[in-house]
Amino acid sequence: MDNNQVHQKIAELVSAEQELRDSRVDQAKLPEHAEQLRAIEVQLDQCWDLLRQRQARIHAGANPDDAKVRPASEVEGYKQ
Repeated sequence: MDNNQVHQKIAELVSAEQELRDSRVDQAKLPEHAEQLRAIEVQLDQCWDLLRQRQARIHAGANPDDAKVRPASEVEGYKQ
């Protein structure tokens, strides 16, 4: 995925996240709704991480296309 594709994916995910946050949820579907929202948040974190990897490779003179999407368990373990 190149930077434009990653940015496009981020825009799609942000739109989906906003739609979920704005929707009214039946109490019975609240756990499913929360799970969907969490999955989107994880995918967003992975996309942002991929962009940071690509930028770091560019600055280091390496091929940004060698950057890979890291597993959710790794990306979600980062400290901010």
